[in-house]
Amino acid sequence: MSQTDTDADSVTNRSEIVFVTDAQDSNPNGNPMGENRPRIDPVTQQAAITDVRLKRYLRDQLRADDHPIFVKRTGDGAEIRAALALDLFEDVESVEDLDEIDDIEREFLARATDIRYFGATLSFNADTGEELYEAVKERFPSQFTGPVQFSPARSLNVVETNEETSMLTSVIATQDEKEQGGFGLDDHRIKYGIFPFHGLVDEHGASDTHLRAADVERLDTLCWRALKNQTISRSKIGQEPRLYVRAEYSTDGFHVGDLHNDIELDEARSEPDGEMRSVRDVCLDVTRLLETLTSVAEDGHLETVHVTGSDRLAVTCDGAEIETADEIADALEVREVPVDGFDVYEKFNETVAAE
Repeated sequence: MSQTDTDADSVTNRSEIVFVTDAQDSNPNGNPMGENRPRIDPVTQQAAITDVRLKRYLRDQLRADDHPIFVKRTGDGAEIRAALALDLFEDVESVEDLDEIDDIEREFLARATDIRYFGATLSFNADTGEELYEAVKERFPSQFTGPVQFSPARSLNVVETNEETSMLTSVIATQDEKEQGGFGLDDHRIKYGIFPFHGLVDEHGASDTHLRAADVERLDTLCWRALKNQTISRSKIGQEPRLYVRAEYSTDGFHVGDLHNDIELDEARSEPDGEMRSVRDVCLDVTRLLETLTSVAEDGHLETVHVTGSDRLAVTCDGAEIETADEIADALEVREVPVDGFDVYEKFNETVAAE
């Protein structure tokens, strides 16, 4: 597929996503305005992860997979945003080169994979003093609204912070006297939390950013792999993907809404909030999720449910003999719900081969 051929497999169906992750002895989303402590609701004591944090993982994974992106981390040349746009156009070195591009918006979206998904406010610098950068500012649109959006996730459980790791002492030996000394390191983490994200892929907004059906299919493995690969820093390690569900609808403009609220803790099979320490202490009740998807399928609104799950996450469902999240696809199939139960890495390899 050429870079300008973005209508070849346009998005025709709306999708709704539930993506469950967890965090053990980790700081899944520190608040820079609060000493980088985990974001915790002072009333409910639930931890939170923002949609911005999740999108950062997804962008980083896109980049790791050699998909060009526009929104990069600070320090990647973000001082002049027009330069970031030009990074996507290897052959453009002058205003004349820029003028030779027939449809600059279409070409930009064909290259900026993350903008096709999430949009962005381009916010080019007011006055760069560079003729080419000023030309970019004049020719590029100022904003794209992303058709793929996620809501912030609140933990299903009340979380506790790891006080024993809030101040670490590192023993060092000085070069002069070889004496041991110590210094404190802020290390704020939660002991355990499990988080259901809710996402939506808007088929109408997809046309504005030229999001392709292949891009939407890529989400099925991107979310999972991003949590696996982009959470390996010291404070972020301990996070894992546990369940991914993308309900692809066949009725124009239809989606259930807040589908993630159909997942809840099975309190009888889970440890009490204050005693949760790992995924082994948690069991999710997916009864309402399966009932909702079954009802939507019976009403003729459902195209396919794309689902993958971890065999380490225990789940229960009334009326179905399932024990772990990787068996949810089988339970849906028994209910005659059209389902695509997939292995993340097999599907990823198939997707790469098709690109």
